[in-house]
Amino acid sequence: MRPPRWLLTTLTAACLTGTAMSAAPAHADTAPPAANDWNCKPSAAHPNPVVLVHGTTANSALNWWTLSPELAGAGYCVFTFDYGMTLLSWGLIGGLGDIPRSAETMRVFVDKVLAATGAAEVDVVGHSQGGMMPNYYLKRLGGAAKVGTLIGLAPSNHGTTAGGLVELTDAARLSGWINGFYTLLGYPAFTQQAAGSDFQKALFADGDTVPGVRYVVIQTRNDRVVTPYTNAFLQGDDVTNILIQDHCPSDPVGHVGLALDSPTHQHILNLLGPNTSDFKPACTGYGPGF
Repeated sequence: MRPPRWLLTTLTAACLTGTAMSAAPAHADTAPPAANDWNCKPSAAHPNPVVLVHGTTANSALNWWTLSPELAGAGYCVFTFDYGMTLLSWGLIGGLGDIPRSAETMRVFVDKVLAATGAAEVDVVGHSQGGMMPNYYLKRLGGAAKVGTLIGLAPSNHGTTAGGLVELTDAARLSGWINGFYTLLGYPAFTQQAAGSDFQKALFADGDTVPGVRYVVIQTRNDRVVTPYTNAFLQGDDVTNILIQDHCPSDPVGHVGLALDSPTHQHILNLLGPNTSDFKPACTGYGPGF
């Protein structure tokens, strides 16, 4: 017997950002290793602090437990924060709340980082919603003047069909009911990340990018969360779109796994550091395929 359609829809949305991460033992507000040293002062070699932004149903400690110490070990001041907590978060599961409010949380945090470090700008690395939500900060909250580079790992930039979720609900004329249902439950970020949502249309109505920011998207062909995977990519001036399998064809990494994938980490270190145009990562240390 097939499960009812409403249950399939709910479970699909609950997996919107690869939420095996939601089983994380780390409580929100617990920074990952080497992050949030408020005495850290950027060096001449790495003048921009790096702000890491987690994805939906994750938190900063879980999302960045490998990349944070790697960046710090390379000489960067690393900072990260939790956002989008609701009554359903249990102090653990972030990225559920209204995305404009989450972007306001980011605005306050970036200002705190700049004040503490004395830096003029930060660089941002975000995963999934954490790669898309900063676009609201850049475009609507004045963040473009405070961000040098935005690197998105499998960002939900142009939304996701969630394996056909949007088409399914539209065909059944249930989209309005489901939007209200998720908002009532306390996680509007799910439907705001749906391809074709009012939020997506409004955010990118004036184009994908704003002047003065360098944009990079790192995506995997095996993304089963942002679907189609090409929805992650941006168009505009100073945009670089990287498909990880163009460099490492056998890399099985999936949506969640990009945060743990060595070729992806190598790209990030190159982009934030020497930014060698013909950089090629060593094809080892692949992230998991989910």
